[in-house]
Amino acid sequence: MKFSCEKVLLQNAVNTASRAVAAKSSIPALEGVLIQARADGLTVSGYNMNTGIRTRLEADVSEGGELVLSARLFGDIIRRLPDDVVIFASDDKLNVTLTCGDALFNISALSADDYPEMPEVEDQYTFTIEQGKLKAMIGQTSFAVSTDEVRPIHTGSLFEVEGETLTMVSVDGFRLALRREKLAEKILGAFHFVAPGGALGEVEKICQDTDDTAVVTLGNRHLLFSVGATELICRRLEGEFLDYKAAIPRKNPISIVAETRALMNSIDRVSVVISDKQKSPVRCVFDRDQVTFSARTATGDAKDVCRVSGDGNGLEIGFNNRYLMDALKYAPADQVKVELNTGISPCILTPVEGEESFLYMVLPVRLKNN
Repeated sequence: MKFSCEKVLLQNAVNTASRAVAAKSSIPALEGVLIQARADGLTVSGYNMNTGIRTRLEADVSEGGELVLSARLFGDIIRRLPDDVVIFASDDKLNVTLTCGDALFNISALSADDYPEMPEVEDQYTFTIEQGKLKAMIGQTSFAVSTDEVRPIHTGSLFEVEGETLTMVSVDGFRLALRREKLAEKILGAFHFVAPGGALGEVEKICQDTDDTAVVTLGNRHLLFSVGATELICRRLEGEFLDYKAAIPRKNPISIVAETRALMNSIDRVSVVISDKQKSPVRCVFDRDQVTFSARTATGDAKDVCRVSGDGNGLEIGFNNRYLMDALKYAPADQVKVELNTGISPCILTPVEGEESFLYMVLPVRLKNN
């Protein structure tokens, strides 16, 4: 194998593929990246038997071939090379020579025959969406993905496609985050699937904040996310996802409107006395045109008042401070509507302006008497 390419292109490709490389594996090749040189360019792949990433880049290939290099070692070398053209050459004994500027490295490779093949994804259904939208949707729902392996289906996000609308939902037993966006093209029919949270985190990193499109392909057992020159393949999660439509209460008698940043600032102030060692819910009292936040731990107590629009009728309710902050942090709106019912009923947050493209539900924490 022999090829040459720009160092920055090779470094980006290795960094991207390495995110799917197994940290430790009984198959040594899976701790490496697969390098494939063809007449039309170079492909760099990483795979851990659950998630695979392969990315293509331009290269001047004078001799084709394929081999596997240690992801850690190869990545360290490429990162330290000068910003110049990298010349890569290997012989029949899998000895690799890397030269770039005045730098030269000789390292050993593994045979590509030892590298398991990534699964092929049958094209059952496909949809297209702008990369920027997909990136935002993942970022604004993934924080609510469960980490509890007791219900593996909830360690991923639900994708629902119907007509020209994509809905993403994440739940973890304490909260629910929902995002809805228009697709680039209308889809005939409807389908749904659950994608693993870890894989979606990698898709979010691969996507750019652009109008360029990403293509999502649904197969029998796997999913394919095609983003520019990069593809990510992962397993679908199987099981019964929460019936989120039935779980979200929308006939709530109390509704207030608040500045998103003002709510965040108030909650952040009273959270100063809360820590991993000194845990306590934030106590919220919703009155006319104001909410009083307070917290008390062995460290001390804190109180703050946030001005709002609406009357909470003196409702007192407690929340996990981090869960509330997450919702407000990712809410794509300057103003949010807060819907409430009782002190033990879920709280619903939605944007005030525009379509309801974001919805967040958080369960309250029972408060102890003062």
